[in-house]
Formats: sequence, structure tokens, C-alpha cells
Amino acid sequence: MKTKLFYISTLLATTLTFGSCNNSKAETITNPETAVTTLTEKPTAENKIQVAILLDTSGSMNGLIEQAKSRLWNIVNTLTTLKYKGKTPEIEISLYEYGNSGLSSESNYIRQISPLSTDLDLISEKLFSLKTNGGEEYCGAVIQDAVTQLKWKDGNKNMKLVYIAGNEPFNQGSINYKDAVKNALNNDIYVNTIFCGNNEEGIRTFWQDGAITGNGKYFNIDSNQRVQYINTPYDDQITKCNERINTTYISYGRKGAEKKMNQATQDANAESVSKANYVERSVSKSKQVYKNDSWDLVDKISENEEALDDIAKEELPSELKDKNKAEIKVYVAQKSAEREKIQKEISVLAKKRQEYIDNEMKKQKTQDDLGNAIASSIVALGKNKGYTVEK
Repeated sequence: MKTKLFYISTLLATTLTFGSCNNSKAETITNPETAVTTLTEKPTAENKIQVAILLDTSGSMNGLIEQAKSRLWNIVNTLTTLKYKGKTPEIEISLYEYGNSGLSSESNYIRQISPLSTDLDLISEKLFSLKTNGGEEYCGAVIQDAVTQLKWKDGNKNMKLVYIAGNEPFNQGSINYKDAVKNALNNDIYVNTIFCGNNEEGIRTFWQDGAITGNGKYFNIDSNQRVQYINTPYDDQITKCNERINTTYISYGRKGAEKKMNQATQDANAESVSKANYVERSVSKSKQVYKNDSWDLVDKISENEEALDDIAKEELPSELKDKNKAEIKVYVAQKSAEREKIQKEISVLAKKRQEYIDNEMKKQKTQDDLGNAIASSIVALGKNKGYTVEK
């Protein structure tokens, strides 16, 4: 069965004609630069990169939340450049908020927004729902919660990172930050600190010490600074690709239609921040780490060729309900081949885009923001753990 479906997908990928992302004319898949490799590498759960982001959502942190919204997809794209012995690791992200007086004092004003998850649209949705409110900021407590509550994967080949950002003294609260950070390190979890304010103040209020204790990195940022973007000649083409890639998703299950709608909502959320942020998200959607097998039939059958046997007719979208199983498999294979072609085109454009951005950044001075701080440390810590960076 697997060989048969693979043959159908390969045949479609090499013979069907689709509209090009780059122009309005149809383009056959004959250009070696845009040709699809059907056996694309998938992330392996054998090793993981797990990242917990702990955000201060007290009243003064609106700028920090805006930076997080602006940099989520840039962070994801940085994570996807890391390989472990040539393999693409699975990526999981978790979100916490702390210091919000709208939360319970019994929880130390802390809330787990999302557990470690591969559902990147869910992370985006939760991030865009955050609101700030004045409160007490207990760094030790939120680090302890993240270390003890999340399902961290054992093994030296996994990279486990905590990023905590805020602007109040790091030593507040009844839980000693040193104990919480040392506990993290004992579990091979590296704690990185991002102080929203003056560098010397961050050192004086123990943010640097928190990072040193946790074998992590210390940064200071201006959380009220707007993220600096560089527009490129490739942005419009990538945007067109994203519009077309959305048409390759086939919802299934009780929440399939809702999840597909949320995909469009997160596109809109990214675009509401900036065009560049929307493009970053589009690039993320071309990566294998952006997977939606819980609601998308293409991803589901890619993971398990026999998955269709366990999906009831009523769980399928309207366009498939009148088709038999063989017809559905052909339809899914067609969408899969189309998506792979578009992903390849985005990949080529994204590489050119990044080269353009890198050249422009050499000409101007860029300041650290939340995304730059996380991205640069991910690469540095990854190299320490034996990961290589592939553009």
C-alpha cells in the first residue's frame, strides 16, 4: 500500500502542472532549481529541540509581547537550521506568562499558556491572545514550574532551553532563583535570561547571574523598541506561494475545519504585525517542522499511509465525501505533490531572501530585540551540544 501511494505521489509530482508562485503562468516541474524531491526529510523524534519561553506580562511589558509576536516565526526558522548528525530534530515550543495580577496569587501569578508542542499555529494563537496587567514577577517560581511541569526529553542529543524575559529583579518571590536554575541544569536544561532594560541594571538585579548559574546566555534589550525589518525583492513571491500552499490543506476530524480556519487567522495575525513577519511565517510553513497531522489529511497520511482506514466518512471534508478510498488517496497524493513543489520554491526564495538580509545587515547597526537574542543564543548553544547549522 505504501509503495503504491508513493508511486502515485511521485507520478503526480513529476507530471502535473501547477501555477507558479513566481508569476501567473503555469510552470511544469522541470527546472532543477524548483524540482521536487518526493522523499523530503522529515523531522525525527529521535532527538528534539525543546524551547520554553517565559514572558513577563505585567503592566509595563506591552513592548515585550509585541516583540514576541514579531519574532516567533524568525525564531522557528532559526531552529530549523540546526541539524544533529545530519538529521532534522523535532521542534517543540512552550509558552508561560508570569507577573500578571489577573492570575492567581496561589499560582505565584504564573500560567502555563501552552505545554511543549509541535503545533506552531497553536503557539501563535496563544501568543496573540496575551494581555498585560500589573503584578508580582517571580522568576524563580516560573522557572521551577517550567522545569517540573513540562515533558522534557531525556538524552544528551536533545537540546532543552528556557528563555525568561522581564524587567523586575530576578530574585523576587519565595522560591530562590539559584535553586530553580540549578535544578534546571541538573536536568540538562539551559536557562537564558533577557532583561528588558539597561545592561548594568540587569546585572545589578541578578539577571546575568541567573544565566551564569544556568550555563545560559544573558541579554538586555529595549522592549519598547519596534522590531527592525528588512524588506526584500523576494517577499512578494513568497507571499504568493503562501497563498497557494494554503489550498493544499485538507481538513479532517471534528476540529479540522476549525484548525484550518485558525491557520488563516495566524496568517492574518502575522501580517498584522508586518509584511516581513508574514513572510517569515510563510517560510516556516515551507519547513517540515510545520506539521498538522492532527487535522490535515496530507500530513496525516504522510505520517501513516493507512490512516485513512481509521477516519470515518463524516470526518472528511465535503469535497471528499462522495469519493471512494482509492480516489481519496489520489486526491491527497495530488495535494501532497503540489505542496512539496511550493515548499521547494519557497525554500529557494527564502535562501535568496536571507542572503539579501544578511548583506543589508552588514550595512546598518541592528540592536538586540527578543528575537535576535533568542536566535543568536540558539545557534551558539546548539554548537555546544553538537548541532551544526545548515542554511
